[in-house]
Amino acid sequence: MPFILEAPASETHAEQSRAEWTPGTDNTTPAPVPQITVAKGAPESQLPVGSRSRWRGLAGHSVLAVVALFCVFPVYWLFATSLRRPEDALSQNLIPWPLSLENYTYVLEAIPIVAMLVNTFLMASVMTFFQLLIAVLAAYGFAIWDFPGKRLAMFLFIGSWLVPFQVTMIPNYVLIANLGLLNTIAGVVIPNLASAFGVLMLLQHMRAFPRELIDAAKVDGRNSFLTLWQVVLPNMKPALAALASMMFISAWNDSLWPMLVLRQSDALIQVGIRGFLSAEGNDWGAVMAAAGLACLPVLAIYIFLQRYVVNAFIRSRIK
Repeated sequence: MPFILEAPASETHAEQSRAEWTPGTDNTTPAPVPQITVAKGAPESQLPVGSRSRWRGLAGHSVLAVVALFCVFPVYWLFATSLRRPEDALSQNLIPWPLSLENYTYVLEAIPIVAMLVNTFLMASVMTFFQLLIAVLAAYGFAIWDFPGKRLAMFLFIGSWLVPFQVTMIPNYVLIANLGLLNTIAGVVIPNLASAFGVLMLLQHMRAFPRELIDAAKVDGRNSFLTLWQVVLPNMKPALAALASMMFISAWNDSLWPMLVLRQSDALIQVGIRGFLSAEGNDWGAVMAAAGLACLPVLAIYIFLQRYVVNAFIRSRIK
């Protein structure tokens, strides 16, 4: 009986592959996809990449949910306290019960809160407009032009941002008094017409703007002013909206400088809220009700500009 040698399976498969292959054609067959089975309770290192990504995403969202809860809770407590009865203002219950609108009624009768909100809105809008205008012009000049003393001017801008407000408070007050602007909205606005923070923020966006577009605008015959308003700014709407919202909120929440300049208690909402805090006692229910009403315009503006704010952070690679 003849002795027959059988080739290994791998060699037989290789010979069949060579026999079936013809030049000029792709007769390769895809390798079968292995089926991955993971036992229950396996450690994370043995899980597939997709499963690990899902678990990490779930953990990240859980952490963000906890952080968001901590951020939202003070706002909830503000409105919860404002909806309690005046005698229950210091209650520690999470749910205000029984609900009461007495604090809001008292605030509407005690102070002209509608006029205060209008005055504060006008003050914050004017301040935001001029701060944004000056920031756009200064950032465009620093980013596009080269001129003697450029580094020194940028250093002075940064230095003015680092100087605390308490250092410039008294000189500004003396200046406003000499100009005869005490007890006026103009006295609150004029010392805050420029913002070094706004210049530095827009400067980064101006430097990242494609120089090819600016050169093309100059070739088309546009001067620097038209290039700024017709080419640069339309492509920076997210950054401008984000900066405008931050400037508006900062001006809206400022209370120290308005209380120094204004002597009328019904000029701005910050001064009106401060009136419920006195040496005789603090009416916390009224304070929370007035603060809650003061939060509504800012909340509405932020909701309206939220999309632009998120786009600005994404474009500037801030996560």
